[in-house]
Amino acid sequence: MFFRLGQEMGVDLGTATVLIYVKGKGIMLREPSVIAMVRDTGEVKAVGEEAYLMLGRTPGNIVAVRPMRDGVIADYDLTEKMLQAFVRKVLTGPSRLFKPQIMVCVPSGVTEVERRAVLQATREVGARKAYLIEEPLAAAIGAGVKIAEPTGSMIVDVGGGTTDIAIISLGGIVVSESLRIAGNEFDESIIRYIRHKENLLIGDRTAESVKTRVGAAMLRGPADDLDMEVRGRDLINGLPKSITVTSKEIVEALKEPIAKIADGVRRVLEQAPPELVSDVIDRGIIMTGGGSLLRNFDELLRETTGIPVMVAENATDSVALGTGMALDMLHVLQDALISDHFLRR
Repeated sequence: MFFRLGQEMGVDLGTATVLIYVKGKGIMLREPSVIAMVRDTGEVKAVGEEAYLMLGRTPGNIVAVRPMRDGVIADYDLTEKMLQAFVRKVLTGPSRLFKPQIMVCVPSGVTEVERRAVLQATREVGARKAYLIEEPLAAAIGAGVKIAEPTGSMIVDVGGGTTDIAIISLGGIVVSESLRIAGNEFDESIIRYIRHKENLLIGDRTAESVKTRVGAAMLRGPADDLDMEVRGRDLINGLPKSITVTSKEIVEALKEPIAKIADGVRRVLEQAPPELVSDVIDRGIIMTGGGSLLRNFDELLRETTGIPVMVAENATDSVALGTGMALDMLHVLQDALISDHFLRR
């Protein structure tokens, strides 16, 4: 019996979550992009889910941080350690003996320095060959779009750190825009709104729970207005306090970041060649990423653009799936990918 020399894997190195797709096995890892370490020595105490549970709860000598910010590497050493730990979790049995081939996705607006940092980190974790693919292209492949066809497809990928908007045709990105506004910004907007309106301080995890349970981009009627209890610290007396928040309030809290994403979609449509815009009107806009699951977000974009909007069936996994599947499409994507040859320049 023969096995492949080295695994082929796609990595969605997200600001909020890391997903790793292994060829022939599917998505093998889905963990928060968090690492916990001893402050003085730099010793890694935990990564992923275990480290996420420590956020805001660590003693003085341990710090839990997100080494990715706005879709790019904010702390190179910590990102490398985190990625190394995740790759080790995925590589099991005989496959550990051989270096994997890894494709990593990056936001469409990253700089040359940021590209180099991701490629270098991927090589340092032991990749035999490293490639970069832009997020909207990976999202389109993962959502089942036939990207090689001479027709325009529009992707709006709302992740944790960035929203990538692109029109794709003939295996490449024709027009794109990357906004550093996405799921994390939604959480921060909720924290600011509750602090300002209720004098209550809540944490990141609570804000994320509010967004998931009662959050919405718009309300279509009274039945859409849900509510939940939220606990935090009263900023006036410093004591614990509980309040009830409603979907109507969260729509108000998210108004600004949602409007900026809608404006970005409009700008990309305005810059696109008319033939491709015609294709998008026929085929609709496809939304991917965890942020696309915000209630009624697709409906709001449909009202804003007048174009049908669909949320991909596997919205949260599209980028990771597409990143891995792209390794089988190197001949189609050769002009759109960046390989580790880039590091020798």
